[in-house]
Parts: sequence; C-alpha cells; structure tokens
Amino acid sequence: MQAFADDSNAQLRALIARRVAASPGGRLNFAEFMELALYHPELGYYATHPGRIGGRGDYITAAHLGSDFGELLAVQAAQLWQHLGKPERFDFVEMGAGQGLFAADFLRHAHANLPDFATALNYRIVERSVVQIAEQRRVLAGLAVHWCDLEQIAPDSVAGCFFANELVDALPVHQFVVHRGELLEIYVALEGERDFVEVAAAPSTPRLRAFLDRCGISTASLGGGYRSEVNLAALDWIEAVARRLARGYVITVDYGYTACQYYAPQRQGGTLACYHRHRVHDNPYLHIGNQDITAHVNFTALETHGTACGLQTLGFTRQSFFLLALGLGERLAALGASGAIANYAQLNEALRRREALRTLIEPSSMGDFGVLIQGKNTGLDLPLAGLSLPAQTLS
Repeated sequence: MQAFADDSNAQLRALIARRVAASPGGRLNFAEFMELALYHPELGYYATHPGRIGGRGDYITAAHLGSDFGELLAVQAAQLWQHLGKPERFDFVEMGAGQGLFAADFLRHAHANLPDFATALNYRIVERSVVQIAEQRRVLAGLAVHWCDLEQIAPDSVAGCFFANELVDALPVHQFVVHRGELLEIYVALEGERDFVEVAAAPSTPRLRAFLDRCGISTASLGGGYRSEVNLAALDWIEAVARRLARGYVITVDYGYTACQYYAPQRQGGTLACYHRHRVHDNPYLHIGNQDITAHVNFTALETHGTACGLQTLGFTRQSFFLLALGLGERLAALGASGAIANYAQLNEALRRREALRTLIEPSSMGDFGVLIQGKNTGLDLPLAGLSLPAQTLS
C-alpha cells in the first residue's frame, strides 16, 4: 500500500475523495478514478482550458506539427469515398477532435484539392468536453462542421469513416496485478481524508479475466507482481462505433502494441503514463485534474472485438509506413528541391517543416504509432493507399 498527496486541483481531489469514501468498501476501481480525473464535466483534465494541448501545454499531437497529417488523411479519405462508389454524402466522424487543428487541415485540403470529395463530405465531430467544443468552433469558424454526441448517431446510419487519433489511449483503464498466480484488481482508497492509496482485491467485473483470456494471456505465465492494464472502455467504444456504421471504415491511430507485445513478461509495470508540462512520469495521483493520464492501446483487442461486432480488419501498419505511402516522402524531398529556398527565412521554415515531418515518421517518436483500419460492408480486395507499404500482423 502506497500513499500519495500533492497540490493538485483541490476541488477535484476533494470531490474524488468524497466519491471514494461513499463507495462500497470505501474504494473505487482505477478506471473510475481515471474517469473522474480526466472527464469530470467541470473539473476534469479535458474539461479545463484547451491550452493544455500543444507546445505550451502538456503534450502535442500530429496536428500540432503542421498541416501534413490532416492533408494526407484527407487524401486517404477521398480514396475511401471512391471505394464506396462516390456516394452523394460521405460521413467523416472524428472522435475527440482536440483543438480542431486536424479538422481544419483536412477540410481546407479537401476543398482546395479534392473538390468532388469535398462536395460529398459531411464532417462531424464527437466531443465530450464543452471547453474543447468552444475552442474547436473558434478554430473551425467558416468551415462546414457539425457537432454531436455519439448517442445521437442512429444505428446503421453512417456511410463513410469513423476516425480516432490519440483517443483510445485516454479512455479509462482498469489496472490489475498478479499475486501468487491470482488476478487482482487495483483500487483507489483513502488514507486520512484526502490522501489516496492503492489496494489490490478481487476484480470488480469478470470482464477483466475474459479480456485476458481472449488475448491468450495466462496470469500464471506473467509472474508475481506483474502489473498492467485492461481497457474495457476501448471495447465498448469500438462496439458503439460498429453499431452505427452501415457501410464504411474505422481508422484508429494511436500508440500501442499487439497483445503479445503489450503483456510481454519484461513489461512488468504496464504502460500507464502521465503527462504534465511535457514531462512524463507514472504517478496518476499527482497533479490530479492538471495532467493527462494515458495507457497504450491493445490493438489485438480492438481487432478481435471489432470482428465480433461485424467489422473486418483491412490492415494494421505503423504511422511511418502509412504516411509515407500517402506521400509524405515526396513532401520531404520537395523541401530540398533546387530553387525551393531563396532566403534565410525560407531556409528556417524548411528546416522546421523537415523536423516536423520527420517526427511524424521517426520510429522513436510518432512514426511507431499503430494504424488500424477496419471496414464494414466494403470490398475487402480494394487496395487502400495508406496500406500499400509492408504492414504488421496483429497475431
């Protein structure tokens, strides 16, 4: 049992402490704690100022590195529209849109360079944070975007694409630990009035063991003290998306592993990470409400549960291969083209862009992100541009 205390968001810390005290057994499972810390509608991390994301915030996303990521995804989406037979309406549903930068880059490139696709495009954003929606409306002013809750999208109504970039890693996760071959769940309890402690007890739901069983993971093989995460919310998410997709695609971009990599014996402490002012640490009980909390994505689980929900896996690759297949290499080459740089200011801009593009494909950075593409009622033999380079298997 370990105690934690700091000078986090005092109101949120007090609220969570009251919830813990009022819960059965005086404890919350870690997923419940993470849900409150990140998503409480008034005090949670994502409910506060949108400036937490970006160069001056706690972390950056691909869209903060320039317009290239959004533009290349627009190229891929236009091909998906073609594969669906160029319907008059193509729904592109972005799940969790951050500050709206990706949507702005995607839409501007589509309207400037893919006019037929842009005419059919119906861009929708599903966003939980009221503060983020306000920032998105500011960034996307003048662009055709609609906001909605996922629950407002009717079953079998979407013909197009659901897209999620760095969404699943921020869904609340359950944590478990193996003790003498037994699977135990991590709970958050109180020491005193406001100091949080962790306790291990029987799992709050049989879904934890069922999840590991489906991934082919035996707790006995993990060894005593092994600790990691199970993302049941990711399964609920892919199921909800599959239910609403009539015909089209799901593209999930995130950092993560296949199941055998995720639960490798050497990964003794799991993948949970916290981001605060561009520093990474592993203590979720610091800076509560003022730091991001994430866990890597188990892509095998997304694929397996997606298949059970009617989705077909069309391919899995890494972001570096995906973006290079869509033309990022040509963009890099153009930066060094003869005559492209005429003065010092242009040289500085070219160097900045080169560094940004390399970050998108660098294996030690965003280039190692996974890209999972699933489909429903689509032609399995239709080639996808982003998957044209060698892909990785999820087995």
